Amino acid sequence: MIVVDRIVSTQSFTCRTKKTRIRILSDLSFSYFQNIGRIVVYSRTQHNTNNIKMKFSLTTLAVATLFTGANAFSSFTPSSQMQSKNGSKLNMSLEKYADELKDTANKMVRPGFGLLACDESTGTVGARLESIGLENIEENRQKWRQLLFTTPDLGDYISGAILYEETLYQDSTEGTPFVDMLNKAGIIPGIKVDSGLKALTGGLPNETWCSGLDGLYEKCCAHYEQGARFAKWRTAVRIQDGGPSDLAVKEAAWGLARYARICQEAGLVPIVEPEILIDGDHDIDTTAKIQEHVVTTTYKYLQENGVLLEGSLLKPSMTVAGVDCPNKPSPAEVAKMTVQTLQRAIPPAMPGVTFLSGGISEEDSSIYLNEINKIDRLGPWALTFSFSRAMQSSCLKIWNGKEENVKAAQDQLLARARANGAASKGEYEAGSEPSMEESLYVANYVY
Repeated sequence: MIVVDRIVSTQSFTCRTKKTRIRILSDLSFSYFQNIGRIVVYSRTQHNTNNIKMKFSLTTLAVATLFTGANAFSSFTPSSQMQSKNGSKLNMSLEKYADELKDTANKMVRPGFGLLACDESTGTVGARLESIGLENIEENRQKWRQLLFTTPDLGDYISGAILYEETLYQDSTEGTPFVDMLNKAGIIPGIKVDSGLKALTGGLPNETWCSGLDGLYEKCCAHYEQGARFAKWRTAVRIQDGGPSDLAVKEAAWGLARYARICQEAGLVPIVEPEILIDGDHDIDTTAKIQEHVVTTTYKYLQENGVLLEGSLLKPSMTVAGVDCPNKPSPAEVAKMTVQTLQRAIPPAMPGVTFLSGGISEEDSSIYLNEINKIDRLGPWALTFSFSRAMQSSCLKIWNGKEENVKAAQDQLLARARANGAASKGEYEAGSEPSMEESLYVANYVY
């Protein structure tokens, strides 16, 4: 290992000779490290695998520069723009998929359309089925999701469906792949790729981190081959006394950024979902402050990872008070604070926001979304929906696991899709579509 006494550049590069490989590394943030002034160079010969530590003079550094080109230290170049020995750019997959990623993202948030989130894990969807007296077996999960995907005219309001892995690779009872069924309806198939939340060691009580990065690229490639064109990764941040901790925020943001870049390398549009949980008694101002910090940090890391923002989407919570807050904000207040938070936190290059419902009732979710879209805003992004419970709850209860109720259940699903499609344009009239207006909040909810 060779240590340089002062920093000269923020460039990382590799040079090779027949016997020696030299790599100079430094942090991307030059201003932070300029007073520390260290560059680490790893040197290993073919004949001696022992690391060598020595003083490295600027003269030697200049010689090393000759191996990498005259401009090696002139200015910082992101790794995604570096070129290989033969002149071709590295990370070609982003170039390969860039147009497709942007096209898919824009189709997903075109006016009047939103997403149906039906990516609940086997355990979560099983709990819902058991609530209507059905056993949690694959056959029943298949019937339930087939009911959703075969709803007539659903593609008039739903641009994409987020699927669980089982569903992406599953066929209908007639043997038609669900992917083909969705594509025929004009609905883009997507896939949940995270492996769920785990306790955050070193964090505050009940804080979590989202797992699933190991092997993610290979999984995304397989999902793309199966027909998925976008992905979703949900992490959750909890507002509590003294929290969220900086550790929890940074872990959430960095995980989302790594996931997003990996997805784009495999051709999938990443939906970035930093959910602010509504558990607690905090007021709406507290939510706005925390959410602005979380989303801003997330976009900082997305850009550091070279994510193509034009080929990505954001799935945040609406900016609401905690479920136990004694002072409930009005829909107009929720809309104002949500738009304010987004305008302060997200760049205009990102094409669309697909809100999660997060335990808000079906009708309130539509009303809030409608009020949000009635506000004049600076951001050019679409503001639409990606609802699960707020799309499916009344549909599930009407179906009740009975074949004779399928049409009525599908009519209910279509009604909520129609309501949310109108709300995404600021055109929904409260109460004009049927819904069960009960709260959908579940404490410590997991997918």
